[in-house]
Formats: sequence, structure tokens, C-alpha cells
Amino acid sequence: MAQNRPTRKKTLGSYPHTMVVFSITLALLVIGLFGLLLIHAHKISNLVKENLEMQVYLERGLPETQLLQLQQDLARQPYIAVKDQQPQVRFLSKEEGAKQLIDQTGEDFQQFLGDNPLRDAFLLKISAEYGNTDNLSRIREQLRQLPGVYEVEYVENLITSVNRNLRNLSLVLLGFATVLTFVVVVLINNTIKLALFSQRFLIRSMQLVGATPSFIQWPFLRRATWQGLMSGILAGLLLIALLQYAYLQLEELRLLRDDRLLAVLLAALVMLGIGIGFLSSWRAVRKYTAMSLDELY
Repeated sequence: MAQNRPTRKKTLGSYPHTMVVFSITLALLVIGLFGLLLIHAHKISNLVKENLEMQVYLERGLPETQLLQLQQDLARQPYIAVKDQQPQVRFLSKEEGAKQLIDQTGEDFQQFLGDNPLRDAFLLKISAEYGNTDNLSRIREQLRQLPGVYEVEYVENLITSVNRNLRNLSLVLLGFATVLTFVVVVLINNTIKLALFSQRFLIRSMQLVGATPSFIQWPFLRRATWQGLMSGILAGLLLIALLQYAYLQLEELRLLRDDRLLAVLLAALVMLGIGIGFLSSWRAVRKYTAMSLDELY
């Protein structure tokens, strides 16, 4: 005689767990990958700006003490880029400048001029936050007022072009990020709504025995919060694994690494998973509790 197989009793909030976590994890991973793209684009932007130099040409015959004092004054300015705790201020003597020019052109201009017409100069690298055209113009005027400074120059057209292209690129990436975030939110919301669809009759049964809305909602909200937390952590771990693999394949990519922004991105993924999971479950449960019996079919 055949025995009836025991059926598992369905409890409140016991909708498929693995499928929901897997779906939310993939959606958050897509957001994370695009977030990495934005972080690396931001770092590239900063590197490009900080590698643009400003040349401070000096009066002729300045004593060594005045050169040293001027270099110290420049190094203390807030707009000077700092690398490895060292202000990016470099002294270029006219002899060194002449040697570089001869190496580039292949001709010794000092032979037919009879003298070296170049000037001593300080080469400054400006911090990325001061790298726009207006700030650079103000910095140039400020440097021209310093004693011992003859002229201040930088490639203005190049900097204007770089800033314009970087600004356009940032707007395009920001637009894509907004659209992608909206798509992911909708995807996670629909995933949780479909998962809760199987619980609609159980929700109705709880209502019929007098359960309050908060009593019915709590198991779903608690489960959705844990699912969002788990999905955010899994997406973050996958993101770190993919990033480490990319570093192994392309060592130069480590130059664009920013641990602070990466930590912010990972925290944002976890909070996004928790927030969307919680709100989607809350909306879905409210929807099913407000439906009539005929609408549930």
C-alpha cells in the first residue's frame, strides 16, 4: 500500500530563498561593476589633471637663498599636488632645460646664439581639485605677484580641452549610472514581488484568523532584510574577486586603485540590497493584504 509522502508545511515568509538571493546578488553585481568603472574614471581624471604642469619662470641672477625660500613658499600652497607626502614642486635650472631642449631637437642652439637664453624655473603640478580653468587663472595671477617670478605659463588650450572632455565623459557615465540603477531597482522589486506571489493565500488566511498587518508583515520584512544583507555581501565579495583578477591580468590597473571609494561602493551595495529588499517586501505585502479574495486568483 502506497504511503503518502509528508508535505512540508508552508510558514509565513517561507518563499524561495536561494532564487531571490541569487537574483538580487547578480543585480547588485552589475551596479558594482559600473561603480568600479566610475571610480576608475574618476582616478584617471585626477591623474590626467595632476600631470599637467605649470611653469614658473624666474628672474635672472636670483641668489640661492631666495630660490630655496621661493621653493618652500610654493610647496606650502594648498593647490600643489602631493605624492607620497612630497609636494610636487621641482626646480629646473636653465642648464638642465637647455640640455633637455638639445636632446629633443638634436641641435645645440647655444653654439650659434653664443649664450643660453633660457631661465631657471619651478615646475608645479596642481592638485586635481584646482585643475579647472578658473582656478588655474587665479593661481597664475597669484604666482606672478611673488618676488623673483618673471612669468607663469601653462598649456591653457590643452587644459581647457581636457576639462571639457572629462566633464562630458562624467555626464555620460552619470546618465548611464542613473538608468542602470533604476533598472536594477525595478528588477529586484519584481523578483521579490514574484517570490511573495506564492504567499498571497497564506497572507489571506492569517488575515481571516485576525492577524494584524504588522504581525503579517514582520516575517517578510525580516527575511527580505537578511536577503538584502546577504546579497550585498556576496556581490561585494564577487566584485573584490573580479577586481583582484583584473589586477593580476593588468598590473598597471593598480595605479587607479582607491580603497576609500571602493569601501564606500561596497557599503552602498549592502545598503542598497537591504533598502530595496525591505521596501519591495513592504509594498508587496501591503498590496496582497489589500486585495479581495477574487483578486488573489
